[in-house]
Amino acid sequence: MLDIRRRQFLTLLGGAAAAWPLAARAQQAAIPVVGFLHGGSADDSVYRVAAFRAALAEAGYVEGQNVAIEYRWANGRNDRLPALATELVGRQVAAIVTAGGTPVGLAAQAATATIPIVFVTGDDPVRVGLVASFNRPGGNLTGVTFLATALEPKRLALLRELVPTAALIAVLINPHFPDAEVYLRDVPAAARSVGQEIIVLKAGSDQEIESAIAIAARQRTGGLLVTADPFFTNRRDQLVAIAARHSIPAIYFTREFALAGGMMSYGADFAVMYRQAADYVGRILKGAKVADLPVQQPIKFELVINLKTAKTLGLTVPDKLLALADEVIE
Repeated sequence: MLDIRRRQFLTLLGGAAAAWPLAARAQQAAIPVVGFLHGGSADDSVYRVAAFRAALAEAGYVEGQNVAIEYRWANGRNDRLPALATELVGRQVAAIVTAGGTPVGLAAQAATATIPIVFVTGDDPVRVGLVASFNRPGGNLTGVTFLATALEPKRLALLRELVPTAALIAVLINPHFPDAEVYLRDVPAAARSVGQEIIVLKAGSDQEIESAIAIAARQRTGGLLVTADPFFTNRRDQLVAIAARHSIPAIYFTREFALAGGMMSYGADFAVMYRQAADYVGRILKGAKVADLPVQQPIKFELVINLKTAKTLGLTVPDKLLALADEVIE
């Protein structure tokens, strides 16, 4: 009798032991998974990802505890984006965050019509086809845009404040960027309106960047405007180093350039935008519908000036410009 009870106990114990992995898997499956698809590299996005994680935690979702994040990095190769987006869809993620260029959002859009997608982009999302409108996105996409193309005339004006006697200013444009035509239209128009002569230089590769800035130096340009483009973001250190080598003061579109030694930057705070994206992901995980989340835009743009670089270049930054700066690096 004792043996029979012992066998029954062992049978029950064995059944329970077999059920434990199933229970563990069920618990694990209950944790939502968020896909994070980026056109650049992990190394170039450290502080942005940190801002995203922090905001997601504030929304109640801590990575590794009650949410998992699947990262996919294209490392500047847009041809990899469709496959990476398809991987995330196959992972059955609860939402996908896209950043690092409009092609990233478009790749995710092509991969799924049902999974919520939250984008961070510099383009007009209506014009490129990501959403139907800002207030009523429609479909399964919404997100944050900093409308980079609209800021280039302002950057040109700030550069003129820095080098008011510059007879010629160079403008660097990646011809492969989706909004290259907008830059080619709006920046020269802005220059003509204030009587500033410019030279437009096109660069879509590392070698072309070297050649373009060398041309700017030979033309004795007084300043360089680097247009907003993830391609240039991924080559931040290279651009800053080449501009320094040729002693050309340059204005860029994000503070990361100024922190890396660039002369000046003006644009949206990317950390804030990634936090906004994380807030939307948190709402979606709690049941919010994408169609009810309007596309957000920055409420503030920041001017960062690197005085150490100005000193190296022998430039005196006007007091008026310093007064406008949100941050001065000394």
